Amino acid sequence: MRVVALISGGKDSCYNMMQCAAAGHHIVALANLRPAENTGRTDELDSYMYQTVGHHAIDLYADALDLPLYRGFIKGTSINTGRVYTACQEDEVEDLYHLMKLVKDKEGVEGVSVGAILSDYQRVRVEDVCRRLNLQPLAYLWRQNQEILLKEMISSNIQAIIIKVAAFGLDPDKHLGKTLDQMVPHLLELSEKYGVHVCGEGGEYETFTLDCPLFKKKIVVDSAEVIVHSADAFAPVAYLHFSKLHLENKILTYVGGTHFRSAAVTPLLNISKSISQQGESSGMFMVKSCSCEVTCNGDDDIFPSSEEDEPQENIPVIWKSLNHNSLDFTQTFGSSRKSLSGYQWFSGITARCLPSQGRNAQEAAREAFSSLRANMTSEGLKPKDIILVHLYMKSMKDFNVINSVYVTEFDLCPPARVCVETLLPDGVLFCIDCLAHKYDIAADDVLCDEKLVMHVQSISHWAPANIGPYSQSIKVGDVLYSAGQIALVPCTMQLVSGGIRTEAIVSLRHVERVLQAMSHSTALHHVITASCYVTDSKHIPIAHSLWQKKLGECKKVEDSETYRDATGLWGLLTVVVISRLPRDAAVEWHVVAVIDDPLQRKHFAMKMLSEGFQIECETVESSSASCASISIRLSLISPSASQLDLDGPLHDLVHMFRQAVEKLSEDCRASPLSFRAFFKDDIFDAETLQIGLQECLEKYLGKKAPALILVPVVDLPGKEVIHVTCWLS
Repeated sequence: MRVVALISGGKDSCYNMMQCAAAGHHIVALANLRPAENTGRTDELDSYMYQTVGHHAIDLYADALDLPLYRGFIKGTSINTGRVYTACQEDEVEDLYHLMKLVKDKEGVEGVSVGAILSDYQRVRVEDVCRRLNLQPLAYLWRQNQEILLKEMISSNIQAIIIKVAAFGLDPDKHLGKTLDQMVPHLLELSEKYGVHVCGEGGEYETFTLDCPLFKKKIVVDSAEVIVHSADAFAPVAYLHFSKLHLENKILTYVGGTHFRSAAVTPLLNISKSISQQGESSGMFMVKSCSCEVTCNGDDDIFPSSEEDEPQENIPVIWKSLNHNSLDFTQTFGSSRKSLSGYQWFSGITARCLPSQGRNAQEAAREAFSSLRANMTSEGLKPKDIILVHLYMKSMKDFNVINSVYVTEFDLCPPARVCVETLLPDGVLFCIDCLAHKYDIAADDVLCDEKLVMHVQSISHWAPANIGPYSQSIKVGDVLYSAGQIALVPCTMQLVSGGIRTEAIVSLRHVERVLQAMSHSTALHHVITASCYVTDSKHIPIAHSLWQKKLGECKKVEDSETYRDATGLWGLLTVVVISRLPRDAAVEWHVVAVIDDPLQRKHFAMKMLSEGFQIECETVESSSASCASISIRLSLISPSASQLDLDGPLHDLVHMFRQAVEKLSEDCRASPLSFRAFFKDDIFDAETLQIGLQECLEKYLGKKAPALILVPVVDLPGKEVIHVTCWLS
């Protein structure tokens, strides 16, 4: 696509330009914001958004890159400093909006190159500007390992110097003017000792790029002086002010069928506080190969097949009639009661598309969301309070139509979402259930849980940008609610090649990266409940073995006995086979994690036989006692040609669920919110199952009954015919 590069003069914006070029994009223009005129000799503005040190030299970039440069003035200030940005006319972000609009109108650009690495503040604001102008942000450096990234920049022939220092251990007399490669050992030492960001993401230092392989001419500093901004004894702040610079031609060389420009070795002139000599630049355009994809050659042995996971031959089951009135299970709206912490689950929101009645898919979707809003309003809630949505579709062919309505229902911070196609009845377009959260100020004994949203829309090498109106993850209190992840290659947003094993690894890696981005210390062993959707029964053992392998890679405690016992505390996994996934993916992972001490979680299991069935129940309670997950499996172990009574097993299943709830610690105030029953569609009559479970839940839990959600699936592991997952919060 045609791209405008946001440049500050720093190493990050230049290296991201190289990444854009390597990805096949065409950089057609440059853009930069500088301090407003008539402000005197202002090199450094107090800006949360922009690097302004060295802005006097930015005009040289147009000639160095042989590209048009669009510059604007920073007239606003940092006014809207919240985690979510909304347009504010006096804010400095609006200066960027006007500049980008000008470039789009003049150059017809489709994308914006952004050198953001770690700053959510900057990313959110650039993404907001891009959203309003229908531009795609390209942030290939986002959340990359900074030590590796810095070394990549140097090996890719980014020739940059330090032009500002503002951290303990960085001395203006010693370090201003030093090149990146000269600074690496010292920066790594400071990172090890004091936690300094080696790429300067904490504002420790700033750079100015004199040359890179994209430059047709290199910048040479003739003279500069040091300006001391703050003479702090421990962390002085000082920067270089360029007094005189010039451009120098680069030698055109021919390497491997491609022309490159290399700069002659030209020493920098002495300046007030010495800038070290610039090293030789070969101009070789060397960008590290993309790390987004993985190959799994030779890894078959890490996916052993488990006999109990193998698909079982379906045996016809004849159920005794329960003599209940028939009821379409998709027509039953339900909700849990509101928990003490303000959580509530809504289920049974259904869109029906009946062409015979002259109603199309869009109208059906709007009616369903209207019903959801009405039911939430009756509970004092709004769509903005929703934090997690499960969207079950009859056919993925209707995805775009449904999405067009879905996107209008939510603001800039949409909920996390899981979306799969499954075996819904004819005439049903989709079913939705959702978790909402709103702090009740009347409950003064409950601490307000802050809501944090990760909604990354930039293309990067980190994890997939949002392909729909959903957030990658939402954190409320100590719980992370993540969106479903499929194996898209982040930098291309195309499905990874290589089959189910590669897809399983890549998609689970996305899950890990999102969790870590939400909270630095969070990893897979913090997951408390996980669902894996696959499209073939043969993929079930692959999902199970990969999950166990990844948990096994989590940091082991010294006591091996404790470690072995701890694996049960690290997330209850449910694997189900559905008919289709977005982008025709083979696997989708969805997790909920808790920022707690997994080794201190409470875990217990129960098992019983019930009229030819085996019921197994597992419970994990977070060490903070803020939430819990319960998993119940109903397996048919003694098939019989005679009629089977469903009433008994369902009563036993729900009774065991109540026992599990009662076993939670006294400190745990979590309420049962959802009761999601995945059931084999070819074995059960959905309406009979729905009525039986609802009656049992009301009998054993009364007003504490969770929202019942029935999900017909193609298959379940082994002899399972029902797998229930329950969330308590």
